[in-house]
Amino acid sequence: MSAPAEPGNVRVDEADRSSNSFLGDVWVNYKRWNLKAVRNPFVLVVSLVQPVIFLVLFTQVFGGVVEGALGAPGLSYETYLAPAIAIQVALAAAVTSGVGLVNDIENGMFEKVLVSPMSRAAVFLGKTLAELSRIAVQIAIVLALSVALGAEIATGLVGALGIVGVGVLFSVWFAAFSNALALLTRDQESTIIGANLLQFPLLFLSSAFIPLERLPGWIQAFAAVNPVTYGVDAARALILGTDVITVVDVPGVEGVLHTLVPALAVLVALDLVLGGVAVYLLSRASSSAVR
Repeated sequence: MSAPAEPGNVRVDEADRSSNSFLGDVWVNYKRWNLKAVRNPFVLVVSLVQPVIFLVLFTQVFGGVVEGALGAPGLSYETYLAPAIAIQVALAAAVTSGVGLVNDIENGMFEKVLVSPMSRAAVFLGKTLAELSRIAVQIAIVLALSVALGAEIATGLVGALGIVGVGVLFSVWFAAFSNALALLTRDQESTIIGANLLQFPLLFLSSAFIPLERLPGWIQAFAAVNPVTYGVDAARALILGTDVITVVDVPGVEGVLHTLVPALAVLVALDLVLGGVAVYLLSRASSSAVR
């Protein structure tokens, strides 16, 4: 039996937590964040428009020039660029994750969630799954547009679904980073600036737009530790149906798996580390709120 709370204090013991299951708490938060997105579609549209502009401009303006630098006769720049734009969609959409949390903080909803008996991990997981669902749809839209512009997916529908999966997996770590920024700054402008400050350097200092061997040595060195390189390489291996990684060599693995194994391992590790940081900050915020 839990001890009575002292006046002025609020105590939330494990026994007093939600009678819902963990999955029930996840589902409640998943529905809430999807409804919130439907009621404010502007953010979704903005996070999709920028990558689409990049796709159209880069392929139409620079396509003829860059194709000669690809070193692969017959490979169109539309096909080469499509995986990079899919990862850019994941980045841009992940930024909105922290912005949504800041909105909750500003309108007081965040404090209400913190003092509720729901599992803090379920709160974060439900929110993240809602955002990942929307990111998957956005990546699918970009892939369809890429095909309309002339891109070819050598691995067909299976490859396209794989690219969507890679984009979703990639977005988790950046969404967690965006949420961590939101919890630390509790300010919308700071969250947006902090996330966007990383977005474009990560994109351009990677294998996203031009093969690494065509880039200066210092960019190649940075690209080797850049998460975008691993996300783009994994998606590109799926769209081309061949090994494309130039950073890590995995002995005994050949073909597409030679790219996917190290790339996915890096992304999963990032997701676990930064996801853990976000949940920790959420738990710390919860502890502060209930004292």
